[in-house]
Amino acid sequence: MNEIKLIISGYNGFMGKIVADIAGSDPSLTVVAGFDIYSETQGDCPVFADPAEFSGEADVLVDFSSPSALSGLIDFCLKFKIPPVFCTTGYSAEQIGQIESAAEFIPVFRSGNMSLGINLLTDLIKRACAVLGGDYDIEIIERHHRRKVDAPSGTALMLADAAASAFDFDSEYTFERQSRSKPRPANEIGISSVRGGTIVGEHEVVFAGRDEVIELRHTAASREVFAVGAVRAAKFMAKIGAPGLYDMNDVFSLTING
Repeated sequence: MNEIKLIISGYNGFMGKIVADIAGSDPSLTVVAGFDIYSETQGDCPVFADPAEFSGEADVLVDFSSPSALSGLIDFCLKFKIPPVFCTTGYSAEQIGQIESAAEFIPVFRSGNMSLGINLLTDLIKRACAVLGGDYDIEIIERHHRRKVDAPSGTALMLADAAASAFDFDSEYTFERQSRSKPRPANEIGISSVRGGTIVGEHEVVFAGRDEVIELRHTAASREVFAVGAVRAAKFMAKIGAPGLYDMNDVFSLTING
């Protein structure tokens, strides 16, 4: 396959710099442009504050910017038929609708967490729920650094959705219990958030049954794991021509099935 031409949105941000560094050491990738509201060029490629200013060629776009940048990125990708890899979290329901609408016309990748380990954990949760059924109570605890503004994390919701999808009944997400004084319903999935210090990201899923507890846990030691997953997703999306909404399960499927 020819060299993949990559655009990084959020280029001058922490994650953008890591993606650029990983891509720079990969002979199959070339970063052709960066998008960032702070358009100072800090690398070997031009950086644009407005995606509309870019007129070159690209095969895929990786976005680690902000939900506020979504509309401009979607317009750009639709115009030039470039598949985006959306790594940003904190989207509103309306913005998720925008992403889903764009996927009707171009390939779009979105995941609540770009870590390969977290996405494997998602699959393990589905398998556990299929075996354990509704006989085990599920609690999800997520921990992040003190500067994270959204709670619960997009990853925690992704894990809860994975569990709920394995059941033939409707699950109820509970984010706090102080206002209630009643036993826990059987269909409840509890989600708790911790914010403090410099915790990169920890997610724990607890299956509490009669006389036994099963725990699945993932810890990110650095944010580089998210960039590694994003680059892997970008390579996958550069090969995709069919419109649709893709996620890390599709990447795993290609790896397993060749």
